[in-house]
Amino acid sequence: MSADIDTAFGHPADLGSHADPDHQTGPGQHTDLDRRTDLGHHTDPGHPVDFDHHSNDANADPVAYYARFRATCPVGRSDAHGGFHYTTRYADVARIARDDETFSSARSGHGGEGVGIVIPKGPGLEQYPIELDPPRATEYRQLINPLLTPEAVERLVPMIERHAARIVDDFIELGSCDFVRDLTNPLPAAVTLDWLGFPEEDWAKLAGPIHDIFAAPAGSDRAARGAAGLAYMDQRIRELITERRTAPRADAISALVAGGRPDGEPFGDDELVSVIGLLIAGGVDTTTSLTGSTLVHLARHPEQRRRLVESPDLLDTATEEFLRAFAPSQSMARTVTQDVEVGGCPMRAGDRVLIPWVAANHDPAVFPDPEEVRLDRDTTRHLSFGIGSHRCAGAHLARAMFRAMMTQILTRLPDYRVIEEGLVPYDTRGNQSGWDAIPALFPPASRADGAAVQRVRALTTPTPLRVTGVRVAADDVVAVDLGLPDGSDLPAWRPGAHIELRLPSGRLRQYSLCGDPADPTTWRIGVLREPGGRGGSVELHDLARPGATFTVRGPRNHFPLVPAPSYLFLAGGIGVTPILAGVREAAAQGTPFTVVYGGRTRSTMAFADELAAVAGDALTLLPQDEAGLPDLPRLLGGLAADTAVYACGPAPMLAAVERECARLDLADRLHLERFAAGDELETAFAAEANQPFTVQLARTGATLAVPADRRLIEVLRDAVDGLSYDCEKGYCGACETRVLAGTPEHRDSVLSEEEREAGRTMMICVGRCRGDRLVLDL
Repeated sequence: MSADIDTAFGHPADLGSHADPDHQTGPGQHTDLDRRTDLGHHTDPGHPVDFDHHSNDANADPVAYYARFRATCPVGRSDAHGGFHYTTRYADVARIARDDETFSSARSGHGGEGVGIVIPKGPGLEQYPIELDPPRATEYRQLINPLLTPEAVERLVPMIERHAARIVDDFIELGSCDFVRDLTNPLPAAVTLDWLGFPEEDWAKLAGPIHDIFAAPAGSDRAARGAAGLAYMDQRIRELITERRTAPRADAISALVAGGRPDGEPFGDDELVSVIGLLIAGGVDTTTSLTGSTLVHLARHPEQRRRLVESPDLLDTATEEFLRAFAPSQSMARTVTQDVEVGGCPMRAGDRVLIPWVAANHDPAVFPDPEEVRLDRDTTRHLSFGIGSHRCAGAHLARAMFRAMMTQILTRLPDYRVIEEGLVPYDTRGNQSGWDAIPALFPPASRADGAAVQRVRALTTPTPLRVTGVRVAADDVVAVDLGLPDGSDLPAWRPGAHIELRLPSGRLRQYSLCGDPADPTTWRIGVLREPGGRGGSVELHDLARPGATFTVRGPRNHFPLVPAPSYLFLAGGIGVTPILAGVREAAAQGTPFTVVYGGRTRSTMAFADELAAVAGDALTLLPQDEAGLPDLPRLLGGLAADTAVYACGPAPMLAAVERECARLDLADRLHLERFAAGDELETAFAAEANQPFTVQLARTGATLAVPADRRLIEVLRDAVDGLSYDCEKGYCGACETRVLAGTPEHRDSVLSEEEREAGRTMMICVGRCRGDRLVLDL
């Protein structure tokens, strides 16, 4: 799951290369950032800088180490490990990772022999496709991609959850464990090997050796044991390839064996061994690293752990923040193929250059206050999965395994305590970061008999929903009903849940569900038209008609109604939508509550009639033009003991509620639902200017119609097996596709102005066509 990977979850390095400890010396938008970021203070380009990402200082705190160089010499040259250039800024890292022609991933004699994608190089078999440059790498990506699409991974989720529950069952009654030994290593191994088609007796045999390769000091007995385990893995892969050629099964190895090049030529055994070996190595320990780092962080920050326990759906957003903060793959390397300048620093053909994902993920030009872990931060643009042609193909599977493990812990072992003095970090964090041991204590609990912890199922992949009804709910507010095209049941939801709706323009918006959870076929949202906003609400108002279709994911719930003796609900404006659902739930439970709903005027207060029907005398309506602002000191000062306060509305209102609750020492009883602002780098354009066009797929000859009210990627998803995509916001670069004819309309934040002008590639998740026809290399 690490960055810049051509594997299922991406292992960034050779299987045995660590710096010798005795040698120690102590959605990308690079163009926007190049314009915004100071190029920094460079020493003489010919004068080496005392930089070593494997040094004791770097190992002690990689984030602070890179920050220091970012502030003084953001791009420089070091004499360590045979000499190399280093980078520290997001813009430079993203630029290098995307430029395969100038910065090569392939092996060469420059910088010594061995695996070329790490510094220093180390021994190891050539790894496909990560150690290849396009176009050679492309055919291997096309082999892997269909197995790891969001839809393919969604089909694996029940298997992943079964393994997670089974593995936790093995130690939950004991009251203690080592999270690495007992959970974060065996789970990814079992899932990865089960998915590929290895028999169960191989799972434990391979899990330990792969972790040993990452965690053991170079040259140690443990590293030798790991190497022996990898020799066994090589043998077993070859045996399984031979078996599947004659007797295929419903597993990934069979699919890989059956695959072939575009000309129909099959892949050889050595090629498949390389691909499968990298899938295993990448899948096992990188997810181990992320989960372990997250568990340690949450043990040290119990308030964040409590938020995740109370709002389990927050884990979806928090996963990206954990990836940003705790990238398992800390850095990778490239070899310069032609003279170039990066950030004011000249580089010559044959030079080696370090691209540290950890530094990019903590660049304050992209992530304000990067040292803070914010569970609800939008970190779509993190580079822990890489960017460009080598972006991790297995990002979706990595997230699924991480969520399954975290859900088990937060649900079944929420009160775990990490034994700090027993923590053992990796020997060096220069290439890979993680924990070798995480001992923990927890109250013993009962087994689940192998059954996965039940959770509310959601539309985790983009799913078309049809508008079944639209009505005016107030001035500039419409209520929109959504349902599956066949009228079947939607996933169940609870008060506080929201959905993620993708508009035809590519804009992504979050809307709280405000209908009746007892209606299984309908999701209702309320949308305020904001002419001065960023265009999403206007677009939805213009397009929301019965029969219209939008792609949706969810529900997710960051604002659940926790049990309490009584409730005070505070709603402002369109913030009434989640409050309405909460009031319905409290009324159904017979729990005492009070509702205060404010708005500019009565005519702008949506759903006031429905709220009155449920709340009766417990409701107070406060139109501002009639009654002024709510008297928060009075409302909050007289609360009964343990009354929970739920508030949703405009930012000034929530800020005032927070201040008053803090003054009255009620902060622990306050629950807020903030209106999520979209990313500040969202491309501005008029959705009503969308024009229909056709797209021709050069490899198959198929021609597809893209109507004005559908996104290009939606049309392509229906026709292209194994389409590569991830963020769907134009940030990550996963869907970058070659344009062979036609003029693309770019709406992403990745391509430079020169790349936009050239029009040779586009991000198909958000881009469209400036004319009437595109020809894509698909």
